[in-house]
Amino acid sequence: METSLNRFLSSPIERHTEPDWSVVSRIPITGSDEPLVPLSLAPSPIKVFPVYAKEDIPGAINECYVREGVYRRLLKVARSLPAEYGLIVLDGWRPWRVQQYLFDTLQETIRSHHPALGEEALLERTREFVAVPSREASSPSPHLTGGAVDVTLSDADGLPLDMGTLFDEAVPASHTAALEAISRPDARQRQARDNRRRLYGAMREQGFTNLPSEWWHYDAGDQLWAHYSGHAQALYGPAELETIESRWRRQL
Repeated sequence: METSLNRFLSSPIERHTEPDWSVVSRIPITGSDEPLVPLSLAPSPIKVFPVYAKEDIPGAINECYVREGVYRRLLKVARSLPAEYGLIVLDGWRPWRVQQYLFDTLQETIRSHHPALGEEALLERTREFVAVPSREASSPSPHLTGGAVDVTLSDADGLPLDMGTLFDEAVPASHTAALEAISRPDARQRQARDNRRRLYGAMREQGFTNLPSEWWHYDAGDQLWAHYSGHAQALYGPAELETIESRWRRQL
């Protein structure tokens, strides 16, 4: 199994252009009745660590939900890993309130460090790492669809592997292919680069696409996935959790 994962090490991660969000938002969505399912149901080697709930982000939930099709793809990824690796899911379906909080927080942080930035440049810098919050049926934020997922690899003891930057670290080095540009990497940079290649290869093999500015962000079925995979249509629009209240409203 080690050999099966290491085959990705000889394939450098290609540098892809950032998404043109005006193009992505125009991709038609066919819609899907696939439910959101909790990843805590998944057997090992998937581990669930809902990072935003752990950090007490307002509105965050202590679970990682994804669409059923994404759930099954993630299981295939995890089962393809050698015994000494695991897959950690950090975030999936994201409530709109959390998306708004992350966007506003990053935007204000960038503004405070770069006060001379104009509004258009500020929006572009913010969008590099956090999508604009949207509940629009025709152009929802990727994480609101249940088709976007943030993941990393762990060792046999469940500890995250070194990926070169931390999750959600808003720096150029977090771009998925950033470490490929280092001509003479030191031992740590080489290990982090290889870990990214392992994750990228395993996720791509199961049909996920990657957001080029975030080594941790992958998509299946949403508009970003359609954009990077060449599909004419996306599957998933905005999703909401099934609750007792919503179920009673439908029934009554």
